Amino acid sequence: MISTRWLAKRKPYWARLEELVDRAGRRGISVFDHLELQELGLLYRQTASDLAVVREDATSRQLAAYLNHLLGRAHNLIYMGERPQVREALRFYARYPQIFRQMLPQTTLAFLIFAALAVVGWAISAHDAGFAYRLLSSPMMESIEKRQMWTQSIVTVKPLAASAILTNNLSVSFATFALGITAGIGTVWMLALNGLMMGVVGAATWRAGMALQLWSFVAPHGVLELPAIFIAGGGGLEIARGMLFPGLLPRGESLAKAGGRAARLVLGIVPMLIVAGTIEGFISPSSLAVPLKFALAAVLGSLLIIYLRSAANSDASVAPPETRKKSA
Repeated sequence: MISTRWLAKRKPYWARLEELVDRAGRRGISVFDHLELQELGLLYRQTASDLAVVREDATSRQLAAYLNHLLGRAHNLIYMGERPQVREALRFYARYPQIFRQMLPQTTLAFLIFAALAVVGWAISAHDAGFAYRLLSSPMMESIEKRQMWTQSIVTVKPLAASAILTNNLSVSFATFALGITAGIGTVWMLALNGLMMGVVGAATWRAGMALQLWSFVAPHGVLELPAIFIAGGGGLEIARGMLFPGLLPRGESLAKAGGRAARLVLGIVPMLIVAGTIEGFISPSSLAVPLKFALAAVLGSLLIIYLRSAANSDASVAPPETRKKSA
C-alpha cells in the first residue's frame, strides 16, 4: 500500500514533468534551455522509478496508468529530439554544391565511363545495323522502322507515366549507387550499359532519320536525369574507393566514411529526378515545338550549372581568414 506521505512528496515532481511536456508542445525540446533539459531528463528517470513502485500496488491502477501516459509523452519528447524542419533540408541543399565539388573526380569518372560506351554503341550500330536488334526491344525497333517515336503512349496516361518514370529513374540511380559495394563492378556495369544503350538508340534513330525527334525528346529531361545518373555513379565509385583504397585507415572505417560521403552526394539528386520525371511524363513526349523543348533544356541545364558552381563561392565564404588573405 502506497503511503499518503510518499504520494504528497512525489506529486510535485510529476506535475513539474507534465508542465515541461505541455510547454514543449509541437516545438519540441528546442524551447528548453540547458538547465531545463537536465531537469527534464532527471524527472523522466525519477518518474520511471516511481512507476515501478506504483505498479507493485494493485490498488493504484489509475495512478499507474497516469504515470505510464506521462512517461510515454516524455519519452517521445526526449527521444525524438528536434522535429525535422524545412530549413534543415534547405540548409542541406544550400551546402550541397560543396559536397558535389568534393566528389567531382568520381562523378567525372562516371560520366567518362557512360560517354565512352555511348560512343562505342554508336560506332558499332552505325557500322552494323543488326547490332541494334540484338540490344533493343522488338516494339522499339518496330517503332523506329515506322519512323515513329515509341514514347507516344506516354501522352495518353501522363500522370501514371510520370509516376512510373520517376520510380524507374530513382531505381536506376540508387541501384547504380548501391552497387558500389561490389567494389565498383556493379556501378561500372550500370553506367556502361546505360551508355551503350544511349549510343545504340542514337545510332538507330539517326539511320532512320529520327535524330531530331529523339534528341528533342531527351533534351528537356535529360539535362537533369543524365547528370543525376552520373552523380549516382560517382557515389558508387566513392564507395568502391573507400573499400579498395583505405589508405592508413582500417578498411571498415574507410568504407564507412566513404559511404557517408557518397550517401550525402546521392541524396542531392532526388529533386533533380523528381523534376526530370515530371518533365519526361508531361513535356518531353508532348507536341510542344522543338525549339521550345531545346530552350527549356538550355534553361534547366544553365540553372543546374549555376547551382553546382556556387560551390566555389560557398568554399570561399567558409575558408579560414588566413587562407583568404593568402589567396588575395
